[in-house]
Amino acid sequence: MSAAAQLKPDENVEKSSREWVQILARYREPILKRSLFELTISAIPFVALWAAAWWLMSVSLWLSFGLAVVNSIFLLRLFLIQHDCGHGAFFSNRDANDWTGRVLGVLTLTPYDVWRRTHSMHHSSTGNLDRRGMGDVMTLTVEEYRAKSFFARKMYQLYRNPFVLFGLGPTYLFMLQNRLPIGLMKSGAKYWISAMGTNALLALWLFAIVYFGGWAALFVIFVPTTLIAASIGVWLFYVQHQFEETYWQGDTDWQLHDAALHGSSHYDLPVVLRWMTANIGIHHVHHLYSRIPFYRLSEVLRDHQPLAEAQRLTLLESFACVRFHLWDERQKRLLSFAEAHRQIA
Repeated sequence: MSAAAQLKPDENVEKSSREWVQILARYREPILKRSLFELTISAIPFVALWAAAWWLMSVSLWLSFGLAVVNSIFLLRLFLIQHDCGHGAFFSNRDANDWTGRVLGVLTLTPYDVWRRTHSMHHSSTGNLDRRGMGDVMTLTVEEYRAKSFFARKMYQLYRNPFVLFGLGPTYLFMLQNRLPIGLMKSGAKYWISAMGTNALLALWLFAIVYFGGWAALFVIFVPTTLIAASIGVWLFYVQHQFEETYWQGDTDWQLHDAALHGSSHYDLPVVLRWMTANIGIHHVHHLYSRIPFYRLSEVLRDHQPLAEAQRLTLLESFACVRFHLWDERQKRLLSFAEAHRQIA
């Protein structure tokens, strides 16, 4: 973490989290022309690169694959637009948000209404040790890990392995788990309709790909584009909450706005990467006020320097986050397995 990020919360951010919420309300209104522009510059390149990759299959499968890799960036941006729609932040009109999100959900393999509900649960419980398990990266405390059997410890270690977290995990999440309304199986027909409707349209899309382009189109274009975008997305979500001095509290001491501000990072990426990831790295501001459109988050940092420095995590610093696995309730920080084992011994 940077020097600024290691300051105590009250030194790092001058105002309380509740005061910041009032200030951030000024940025909540979406700008219709800007929203349409962001949607256009994400959707048109996505379709164009898909078409170009399809055409290049007759020339070189490797060139086609290369375009598919590039296109994962535009699919990621479409997912992040869907994300803003789910928060009611992309358009002023709720129906416009919802139907845009549902259409994009077919492209991102994510049933919109299911995701919107589970993601809302994530926002309402992030950093709460007593409400873990919905829409977050599974994180054990040192004491919980200590109490596990040898086999259970090894399974948790496997789960936290980078190859699983950022490779197999995204594949499972987007290809398999999203096919059912997991977590909402008994919450009403709405979520089954969302999941099954998305599955039906996705099945038609995949059938058309194979029928007109063969299996090569599926595995050279569709699969790489989808899985690379999924892996990048999971990585972003991981570093937004799994940094050393993040926020976890038991239900008694947990506070929603403090968890939002101090339990989410400011992933300070280079300008090009910031554009590719639709400012989602400004995650502490997003969690404090999720109704702010992604393209206005940079305005917040320009206007409020304390927020630009809070929980700041650079690209280089972020790679160290993969070594944090367990929350130490005594030290209030994430530890590596090696550090935890030394404590247990």
